Amino acid sequence: MGDADRRAKAGEEGSPGAGTADKELPAVDFSTFVVSLSHSALVHLGDAPDPEGGRGVHLQLARQTIDLLALLQEKTRNNLAGPEERLLEQALYDLRLRYVEVSRDKAR
Repeated sequence: MGDADRRAKAGEEGSPGAGTADKELPAVDFSTFVVSLSHSALVHLGDAPDPEGGRGVHLQLARQTIDLLALLQEKTRNNLAGPEERLLEQALYDLRLRYVEVSRDKAR
């Protein structure tokens, strides 16, 4: 076994989930990146379960993730395909609206 093979095998053995059933992950592209960040924001808003199955509202983390998406929108302006631009715009609109709703509910 060559050095490259040993390093590859060591990387596989030490990776999270090694030895579990192989699951196909979606290809990483701009759209899946936006959806992933959007889902993280929803977790922080308490609308989706966290990896342990719990739910909790963490407004600061939600705001940070929404701000990250806004930064991404600003930095990619005029460089996205139509569907990517619409996805990012809609995700930001929905998340900002939900953030305001959750903030108001928490203030009561």
